[in-house]
Amino acid sequence: MAHGSRDIRLSELKDTINELNTRISQLQASLEESASREAAKDQEIANLKEQLDYVAKKLFGKKSEKNLDIPGQLELFNEVEMEQDPSVPEEVTSTDGTVLDEKTPRKPRTTDKDRYAGIPVSKQYLNPDDDGQVCPECGTPMECIGEQFVRRELDIIPGRIRVIEYYAKNYGCPKCKKDAELPCIIKGKDGKAHMLHGMASASTVAWVMYQKYANSMPLYRQQKDWERLYGLKISRATLANWVILNAMEHLKPVTDFYRWLLIKRAFIMADETTLQVLHEEGRKPETTSFMWAYRTGEDGEFPIILYVYSETRAGDNPKEFLGDYGGYIMCDGYSGYNKLIHAKRCGCWAHIRRSLLDAVPKGKIHDHTLPAVQGLLYVQKLFDKERKIRSKYKDPDCIRDARIREERDILDGFWSWLDGQRPVKGSRMDKAVNYIRNQKVYLETYLEDGRCSFTNNLTLSEGITYPHLLPGSPANATSLLKRCG
Repeated sequence: MAHGSRDIRLSELKDTINELNTRISQLQASLEESASREAAKDQEIANLKEQLDYVAKKLFGKKSEKNLDIPGQLELFNEVEMEQDPSVPEEVTSTDGTVLDEKTPRKPRTTDKDRYAGIPVSKQYLNPDDDGQVCPECGTPMECIGEQFVRRELDIIPGRIRVIEYYAKNYGCPKCKKDAELPCIIKGKDGKAHMLHGMASASTVAWVMYQKYANSMPLYRQQKDWERLYGLKISRATLANWVILNAMEHLKPVTDFYRWLLIKRAFIMADETTLQVLHEEGRKPETTSFMWAYRTGEDGEFPIILYVYSETRAGDNPKEFLGDYGGYIMCDGYSGYNKLIHAKRCGCWAHIRRSLLDAVPKGKIHDHTLPAVQGLLYVQKLFDKERKIRSKYKDPDCIRDARIREERDILDGFWSWLDGQRPVKGSRMDKAVNYIRNQKVYLETYLEDGRCSFTNNLTLSEGITYPHLLPGSPANATSLLKRCG
């Protein structure tokens, strides 16, 4: 009986042990699951912090790898204060027009004759007053015996506006008027018929375009200038009509011709940027539109730069503009360019450098233990080599041979480094690595020809927010007309 009780007790203890082991396993699994969730949350927080640092860097830091100090783009209100330098001495001009330096007297540097070549000169004479023109000794009227240079002023005469009215003169034969059944009348004809839209002359339309697209002066400011300087009230809609309608009428054939020349070239570059069009029919003001830039490559021939507006970023846009283009095209990683099936794509190394730079944590640019910094070192070596090769060689064949000879090892090292990267999913480094891997097939195309571009920086530097030429599609005239107005 005791033996039976002991066995029962032992069996119960075994069941308890098994139950405890099962509970321990469940608790361990629960802890592991909790730790896994905690690690996922930590990683998500780290990714969000990285994203926050990235946004802060984009908002408050440098917008690119280089300085943002662009010549000619100073602050509007403090330009004078920025340019002022009290330590710079005032130029001293001699009587013969030579500018003298006060520290080194009579040392010629330049002359007003060279500086103001082509500018008309008007002499203003400083005469003594009436009393001063009589000899104080004997009262005899004084005679002019010569002149002496005193100073120079650079004077600007603001633009003037006028209205030209054309009248046709009528001539009749006095004899026919008396003797003939019907009088003979001849009317004057306009040899230069007005071909522009609106009453503006060609010079007026050109001036409005120049102010807007070359001087970046919006139409509302031009409207105020017209009223303030000339006393003429011209609405923005009228100014916009002058710009758009006349451009579409007279400049579209020019853009079509240059598009034809562009497609014939063997090397072109393309890029697109976002812009917002207000009051566009059928679209909300917040809707994103796009301006596409197409330009010739670095083939040594004359440059052609064309801009095309579109409502979307669809890949049909470059396909529609470039057609069956079969040369080399330098562009970024946007998949829409894949529709150019006959073209050879060149990957942009500036975009590669930018993606890696975005993956570098704030303040860690010199930490060579970080994978993003290591990748940047490879890319920067390529940029340095490319700069030296471009400065040393001008012949395309020599450039191609030098690239293969000096950059091949760097490229192989970069691809080897890329293969070893296993970044955390969702991080900036993960996005950079995926972008580079997707672009790898295009990033070595530039080695095929010395005229191929290494980066797309030429297109990026054109400033396509302010297009020089209007889009070639008449369908976009209305939206751009409203944008200008």
